[in-house]
Amino acid sequence: MHYQRIRNQRKDFCHKESKKIIDHYQYICVEDLDIKKMTEGSHLAKSIMDASWNQFRQFLTYKVEEAGRKLGLVNPAYTTQDCSRCKHREEKKLSERMHHCSRCEYQTTRDLNAAENILALGLDGLGIIPRSLCL
Repeated sequence: MHYQRIRNQRKDFCHKESKKIIDHYQYICVEDLDIKKMTEGSHLAKSIMDASWNQFRQFLTYKVEEAGRKLGLVNPAYTTQDCSRCKHREEKKLSERMHHCSRCEYQTTRDLNAAENILALGLDGLGIIPRSLCL
């Protein structure tokens, strides 16, 4: 009974959050993560499964189609290592939470840098030119 309640809460959360995204954005870009592979033999497997990444992605995918929105799937390789401003690649340990580009001196959080890369790659894959390139 307790597990059923938790499962229902996760499902409800995934539905609500995916709906918020669909309602606010025409283009949605996400990393095309192989969640099954990520959970095999990983110490993060339980956390990944608890976060319901796969369920969220499924809900987002079908809601994108129903709403007539566009979903850009991005290869996750190097999205945190490439500088979102100058594209210079620098290896980082997972523990490094800040992005500091030695070439262009751009500094931001690792997650924001990755998000900017994912958006640019996703829009490019959809054939959409990001606004920053239109200036």
